[in-house]
Amino acid sequence: MIFLTNEHIQQVLDMKTCIEAMENAYRELNQSKAGYRPRIDFYVPQEPHYYRWGTMEGASRGLGVFAIRMKSDMLAWENQDGFMVEDKYCMERGRYCGLIFLLSTRNAEPLALMNDGFLQHMRVGACAGLGTKYLARQNAKVMAMIGSGGMARTYAEAIKQVRPIETIRVFSPTKKNREAFAAEMTGKLDVEVIPVDAPEKALKGADVVSLTTDSLVPVIKAEWLEPGMHINNVRNNEAGPDVLARADVRARLGTSTLFAHRTAADAVTGSDGMFGFIAGSPEEKNKIPAAPFHEIDNPNIGTIPDIMAGKWIGRANDQQITFLNNQGTQGLQFAAVGGAAYNLAKAKGLGHPLPLEWFTQSIRD
Repeated sequence: MIFLTNEHIQQVLDMKTCIEAMENAYRELNQSKAGYRPRIDFYVPQEPHYYRWGTMEGASRGLGVFAIRMKSDMLAWENQDGFMVEDKYCMERGRYCGLIFLLSTRNAEPLALMNDGFLQHMRVGACAGLGTKYLARQNAKVMAMIGSGGMARTYAEAIKQVRPIETIRVFSPTKKNREAFAAEMTGKLDVEVIPVDAPEKALKGADVVSLTTDSLVPVIKAEWLEPGMHINNVRNNEAGPDVLARADVRARLGTSTLFAHRTAADAVTGSDGMFGFIAGSPEEKNKIPAAPFHEIDNPNIGTIPDIMAGKWIGRANDQQITFLNNQGTQGLQFAAVGGAAYNLAKAKGLGHPLPLEWFTQSIRD
């Protein structure tokens, strides 16, 4: 058994490999050879911030692995630059605790523990790349990027893999952040990256729109959309009902969570729309900013795996506005990219060895 740090994984996993791993996982899903359990959270109210534990699970029979991703966060809901956002940390701002536990489905052997930070950004970006591959116009060349953090970077990299992007216009409320993104990604992707001072300026004339923020409120308006655009999000909140209503084609990756309004009193829907439980009073439960239920969450709406399997056409013409809700199948995604990273790292002899006897026992459980 090994422990893989973010640095180990960065040495072996690139975006092309990540997109291929994700696409293979969805092919397996269509063949009933892969599966996942939707994300579920658990909240424990504290002052001034709330604790949240989150897990998601998935398996790939082709890779022979099962993965559970585990997150331990303190949550702060704050107003930043006019947007209500969710900040998270472990122990102190700037520190995070997220792990992937990878196990063999062939003999139940624990294979690896991994930091989840780099894999998290890569797998979400790869799914945006797949959404763009199957929903955007073939000749898409201009991208609007709303947000300038880690997700913005992997979205840009993934979408450049599947479409001939030549120009990216980036908006972020903080000027230095959007300028830093532009300087970095111009060199990394060999494209023109232009920082702009308003989101509508980023969207004007864009072929692909990527929403990559921590915002708890919508960050674009339907009136800014143009025929032929494709939109990817990160969070349910980033696109409001007006944007979804304007989209001609709406797609999902799969089921992202359960729905709290159908279950027990201690159940809750969190700020990103994820189902959870709470060890708290009704008053404490009401302090959690709940994401609205959007029609995009409807299980009857088509998915990217449906398009891959030929069950649904997705985009029918170049004038349609398409929208991917980049949510769902998270556990399967971690099995896919975690399994790929593990195999590549093992082949290169990377990882900190862990005694297998620490993780197995002679007492039947």
